[in-house]
Amino acid sequence: MKKYDIVVIGGGPAGLAAAIEAKKEGIDQILVIERDRELGGILQQCIHNGFGLHVFKEELTGPEYAERFINELRSLGIDYVLDTMVLEITEDRTVHCVSSADGYRIIESQAVILAMGCRERTRGAIAIPGYRPAGVFNAGTAQRYMNMEGYMVGKKVVILGSGDIGLIMARRMTLEGAQVMAVAELMPFSGGLTRNIVQCLDDYDIPLLLSHTITKIEGKNRVEAVTVQAVDENLKPIEGTERVYECDTLLLSVGLIPENELSRSAGVAIDNATKGPIVNESMETSVEGIFACGNVVHVHDLVDFVTEESRRAGKAAAKYVKQEMATSMAILETKAQEGIGYIVPQRIRMENVGEQLPLLMRVRNVYHKAELSVKIDGVEVKRLKKAHLAPGEMERIDLPKALIEAHLGKYISVEVVKEA
Repeated sequence: MKKYDIVVIGGGPAGLAAAIEAKKEGIDQILVIERDRELGGILQQCIHNGFGLHVFKEELTGPEYAERFINELRSLGIDYVLDTMVLEITEDRTVHCVSSADGYRIIESQAVILAMGCRERTRGAIAIPGYRPAGVFNAGTAQRYMNMEGYMVGKKVVILGSGDIGLIMARRMTLEGAQVMAVAELMPFSGGLTRNIVQCLDDYDIPLLLSHTITKIEGKNRVEAVTVQAVDENLKPIEGTERVYECDTLLLSVGLIPENELSRSAGVAIDNATKGPIVNESMETSVEGIFACGNVVHVHDLVDFVTEESRRAGKAAAKYVKQEMATSMAILETKAQEGIGYIVPQRIRMENVGEQLPLLMRVRNVYHKAELSVKIDGVEVKRLKKAHLAPGEMERIDLPKALIEAHLGKYISVEVVKEA
């Protein structure tokens, strides 16, 4: 049985940043466990640029961004294992894993950092009628086939869902010579970043059909066509609005789900809104000594934000190992009010807050010329004007510690205030 100070589950951008930060805080015995054949996670298949603008102040591709952290991890001498699947994490922070190279291993640790990322929702989750022919892919799966394995997944394509991966794959397929017929989106707004709508759809004249969904997939052996229908305000298909698109491929970009089977097995409490662990100001979960960061907590829109959050988790885990973390019983809770989908962190111990407390959140709808109102026990302490708010773009509010302590109460709430 091997012993480490900190074990990091996941070698993607979150796990790499957390491990590096913990090492810089003076923790020597760190192990990163990655189930894929290489470090870097999803970044290795994201060959488009747009990464690193916040962290490095320059524009990088996904592999370039990952390479910087992989090189730093190796230069610091941090241990890592690849092709290794974690089977279980116990509440006493014992990690059970298996690989073809090392067999079954049990690893004891003082702290665990969960950084497993997220997975895509599948066709089964949205129940589209029809056979199960070849040619139906999750957008991320198609991205890996094309960018890492060298396979062209189709020539005439329809995309369901306007999440960022779907938008980026619309451009990628077009650049490889495919015809992208349309992107259908169930909601009356896109789930992706505005810049991706402009750069991936508008620049290539690919239509975005808002308030539309796919109601039928035709073809038995291979996709032959899909039926697209408009939906009403209750998201129900409207009779007489059917349009049939002949195609050989359907890509699904219908949402991401934090990968939390291991979290649940460890007894970690899960937030119904984020589908990720409930965390405090130090990114510690409900189980002492188990921390979480990145897309396993909540789905981020920019990897730069994942890095920043994961550095906080790595630093906090190091403080926990060194027994420097305050364990106050006085806890503030965050509450998502009108127009806000969720807030992370959900619990706050003021003793562990630095000069600023970052609150990350997503709104429920699209708002123009609105304001975000921050209240402590119902008393407004901060208001921010926003020209544009959308569910596809994460919002951040930094609250000064002094401001919170001056109005100390039991909960901090945020709500959207629409312009009169």
